[in-house]
Amino acid sequence: MKRFMAFVRKEFLHIFRDFRTLIILFGIPAAQILIFGYAVRTDLKDAGIAVLDNARDGVSKELIQKIEASEFFYVKRYLASYEEIDAAFRQGEIKAAIIFPGQIAASVAREGSATIGIIADGSEPNTASLVTGYITGIVNDYSSSLASAVTSSLPLIVPEVRMYFNPGLKSHFMFIPGVITLILILICALMTSVTIVREKEYGTMEVLLVSPLKPWQIIIGKVTPYFFLSLVNVIVILLMTWFVFGLPVRGSIPLLIAGCMLYILLGLSFGILVSASTSKTENAVFISLLTLMLPTILLSGFIFPIENMPKVYDYVSMALPPRWFVGIIRAIMIKGAGFGYIWKETAILAGMTLLIMVISARRFKTRLGEEGR
Repeated sequence: MKRFMAFVRKEFLHIFRDFRTLIILFGIPAAQILIFGYAVRTDLKDAGIAVLDNARDGVSKELIQKIEASEFFYVKRYLASYEEIDAAFRQGEIKAAIIFPGQIAASVAREGSATIGIIADGSEPNTASLVTGYITGIVNDYSSSLASAVTSSLPLIVPEVRMYFNPGLKSHFMFIPGVITLILILICALMTSVTIVREKEYGTMEVLLVSPLKPWQIIIGKVTPYFFLSLVNVIVILLMTWFVFGLPVRGSIPLLIAGCMLYILLGLSFGILVSASTSKTENAVFISLLTLMLPTILLSGFIFPIENMPKVYDYVSMALPPRWFVGIIRAIMIKGAGFGYIWKETAILAGMTLLIMVISARRFKTRLGEEGR
């Protein structure tokens, strides 16, 4: 029994001395509880909407006040014409637009009812369903109170719902951009880091160090095959989404490819950074999966709306490249947006790519120098 207890004690010591094991045992469960408890929400909060009020009478003003008084929405823009609706959706500023026809109060008094238009951003089907459901509920409550005041049993204001970009609310309109984001970052970062670390494990890195190649040539030589293979992967994925799921690219294909190339460069640079931080393949896999998979799935906005999350998670997601790439690819593929609508996201992603490239190149060069001595 004493030997058995000594063996158990030894196993405990091994576990507590291994930082990776402690992270898996305690760190990941704690992080999942916090993320799923606070960040992942299926309700709605602070969704930006636009209002086109052609009536400007008592009924439209009261209804707008009721919508704003709820915790679910805030009016981000007051529109002056129908033409502004398309631009607001393509810029990603709003989740829905409410259109009041002219003289809505007079229509209710004269005809007994009136119709208002609700247009939602169908590129995010789950959010669109929530938004239209909540707005319809507020409109119906107001209509019921209005009907009781005039002793009418019929709804006086009828909401007419329409989905923009995705009339059928097909779920793959939401998932495919996110899956492309996840596939690219994992393949680029994971394969690059594993390939370079494996060179160290097999001892072939020393051969490269004594060759006439310079450090930057070694870096470029390592990532070039994965750059072009990832680009081929993008083309295959786009063809599959078109022919299998019926989701064509509504925007510019060259612009989409350029955005993917920028994201691929970021993933490759991150893979180099990981490879310069460890000398074991399992460590490279662990770091890549831990730092890329969960944040991309939970905090990039392709499954769970970012605006529903607490502010601290919103700020964290701003530091994650997948958030900006999801916005770029969704805007081009589904909304047909041009560069004028995505320049901000592209500039942020380019800045992140440049930063990671500089850090990874310096780190890799330093590591090569240490191994060459």
